[in-house]
Amino acid sequence: MLRTVLALFLLCFFSGLSAVRAQSGNTPTQRKLLWDNDWRFSLSDPAAAQQPEYNDKAWRQLDLPHDWSIEGATALENPTKGAGGYFPAGTGWYRKSFTVPATWKGKKVAVYFEGVYMNAEVFINGKRLGKQPYGYTSFFYDLTPYLKSGGGNVLAVRVNNAAQMNCRWYSGSGIYRHVWLTVNDPVHIAQWGVGVTTPEVNAGKAKVKIQTLVKNETDRVEKLLLTTQVLSPLRRSAGKVQTAIVLQPRSEKSIEQEVLVANPQLWSPETPVLYQAQVQVKKAAKTLDQLPVAFGIRTLQFSTDKGFQLNGKTIKLNGGCVHHDNGCLGAAAYDRAEERKVELLKAAGFNALRTSHNPPSEAFLQACDKLGMMVMDEAFDGWRESKNKYDYSLYFDEWSERDVQAMVLRDRNHPSIICWSIGNEIIERKKPEAVATARRLSQAVKAIDATRPVTSAMTTWDKDWEIFDSLFAAHDIGGYNYQLHHAAADHARVPSRIMVQTESYPKDAFFCWNMVQQNSYIIGDFVWTAMDYLGESGIGRSYYPGEPSGEHWEKEFFPWHGAYCGDVDLTGWRKPISHYRNLLYNNNEKLYMAVREPNPDSGVIKTTSWAVWPTWESWTWPGHEDKPVQVEVYSRYPKVRLYLNNQLIAEKATGITEEYKAVIAVPYQPGVLKAVGIIEGREYDAVTLRSAEEAAAVTATADRRIIQANGQDLSFVTVEVKDAHGRLQPNAAHQLRFSITGPGEIAGVDSGNLQDTDLYVADKRKAWHGRALVVIKSTHAAGEIKLKVEGEGLTATELNITAVSDGAVK
Repeated sequence: MLRTVLALFLLCFFSGLSAVRAQSGNTPTQRKLLWDNDWRFSLSDPAAAQQPEYNDKAWRQLDLPHDWSIEGATALENPTKGAGGYFPAGTGWYRKSFTVPATWKGKKVAVYFEGVYMNAEVFINGKRLGKQPYGYTSFFYDLTPYLKSGGGNVLAVRVNNAAQMNCRWYSGSGIYRHVWLTVNDPVHIAQWGVGVTTPEVNAGKAKVKIQTLVKNETDRVEKLLLTTQVLSPLRRSAGKVQTAIVLQPRSEKSIEQEVLVANPQLWSPETPVLYQAQVQVKKAAKTLDQLPVAFGIRTLQFSTDKGFQLNGKTIKLNGGCVHHDNGCLGAAAYDRAEERKVELLKAAGFNALRTSHNPPSEAFLQACDKLGMMVMDEAFDGWRESKNKYDYSLYFDEWSERDVQAMVLRDRNHPSIICWSIGNEIIERKKPEAVATARRLSQAVKAIDATRPVTSAMTTWDKDWEIFDSLFAAHDIGGYNYQLHHAAADHARVPSRIMVQTESYPKDAFFCWNMVQQNSYIIGDFVWTAMDYLGESGIGRSYYPGEPSGEHWEKEFFPWHGAYCGDVDLTGWRKPISHYRNLLYNNNEKLYMAVREPNPDSGVIKTTSWAVWPTWESWTWPGHEDKPVQVEVYSRYPKVRLYLNNQLIAEKATGITEEYKAVIAVPYQPGVLKAVGIIEGREYDAVTLRSAEEAAAVTATADRRIIQANGQDLSFVTVEVKDAHGRLQPNAAHQLRFSITGPGEIAGVDSGNLQDTDLYVADKRKAWHGRALVVIKSTHAAGEIKLKVEGEGLTATELNITAVSDGAVK
């Protein structure tokens, strides 16, 4: 019946609203409506905007997720400054008008926000429901007492991101994650009310433990049957359990059930198989509530002698830190953008990601579950003492336990999560109260989930490292930011400490890899960062003669408005350092070649601590003829040979002593540069770089040519400037123009150049090193979307993308 009610509601009252989206977390497919469509927005703070009679007809109409900061221009005078990427902030309002059908009488209706940045105040029909300060915490409110059945209702949300600076990186502004409407029977499973663990696993069977919190919001005693069926990855029954329960009026009860699964398929990065627990509450023959919960069967073990073991196998973490933005989309957490990010980082060789320094979107974690990416889920950047004037320290005492437990409750069923982190580089770390805070937060986490270890990221550049022993002892794993050189001494002093490097410099890739490989008590390394991001402007930058020196956003380096320290840039291009790291940790890449950018005649290029030398997949260096150019070859072969135009230039060793790398000076001449691997004198494998001629044309390649016509789906189109032979012209910087016909729109444009101040939400972008990116978003209509890309002096190109009715694409 409930499904029928919701279907009628969609058809009659929310024409054009997307169909219910099934998720893999604690998300019921029948009782939960995606509520992203048809909101009104104003970047202003008018009085009485919460009142239902307020006239919002002149406000902008839009769909969520939405980030208003990314739509604005970067400017030196913007209050977010370098930390926030010089983007605008401010205060804005969102309003949604809706009608409640009479058939919902007696139901419990709630609104669920996955994330609003920040200080979200929510009103229903003028009644204030509450305020959620932390912009990364998911939260929900009961709407039932305030709804007008059969009449008009207005939900209003005030979002206040005006107090700057607060975040130490780009936060975005607005309702940047999904909003859901939930409709339940008064007897129902609580929000985030199902927790699934697998405490005993072997080849023959797995014990699956399901903890379900059932709520009775009626005035009568309820006699119920709680049924949980476990479905295999092929959606066949793998076990079932039933429990009779009695709930007193206005009460709740937590029920523990167990199911034995025979011959379990284990979740791992190589085999990310997912089971599903179908939890159902019945009264007699009537189903009152049901909830599908995705989970994975796997075991986690941590020790100093065997390191981190997943399913009994020791795994070294090749990790990367990530921020929550999606480049030109800002903080808007479109499902496809979140999934693509994980796809890119998986392809780059990472097996683990740290969500620095806040809980991520649900879609991000679902992608990690699906694709086999392990996760360190992190709650906070800081605790009581501030890093910025208006940061989370203002709310920490009142909100920290609620926020960290919201993270754990929401995320606990994701098999991708292997560890919880409760903080990063805590300012008060030298004070005794920091130990008490760490214990309190750790206890708050373990009150909900005792199956995973707790860590936080420690750092200091002074000589007092040993004084942190008591703080480390309040954690299960010691997190080291840039301090792995302390590991040997720490292990000798505290041999029981399990260590992970929670941040490292990209330039230290070999040192960190070697430390991880040689020491069982070090379980892995998380480089800062896996991918470029907005804010912390100037980290990872190289600077040239005449440019200001310094490390990052603590000085003003505008027009830099982002961090260039990622292995992957904001267009998805893997930098040479990405190939080097992958070559160290994995066996799917054995040979790679790139060229170090030559110093200009006016002086020497310099790099910051988070930078590596600017290095490109290019053998096109006009003006450097006959001058030596440094060629870098990364190799898992014992030796490499380098040829220029079929002439042998050099043969060099590339073993572990050489850190699997050779740097060879070559007098530049246009042509073909080729590197080959050598084993016992024989040549294996080959990589080449060819000089490009003048730019002649532009090409466009979509990551997906078929997308859903749901107003949410995306196609990421890589645009390249080519010469007449179809070779990338790596020096091209043409202004490219994009135009769309058909049922699509441009959601954002990018080039990876974090000094380009052109708008990200626009129809033009300058190519950078021959590349640009345009992101196409569907509307709510099916049909052919045609993208045209033009540039002066270039042959234009066109690309067709098909938008199909919602549900036709998986």
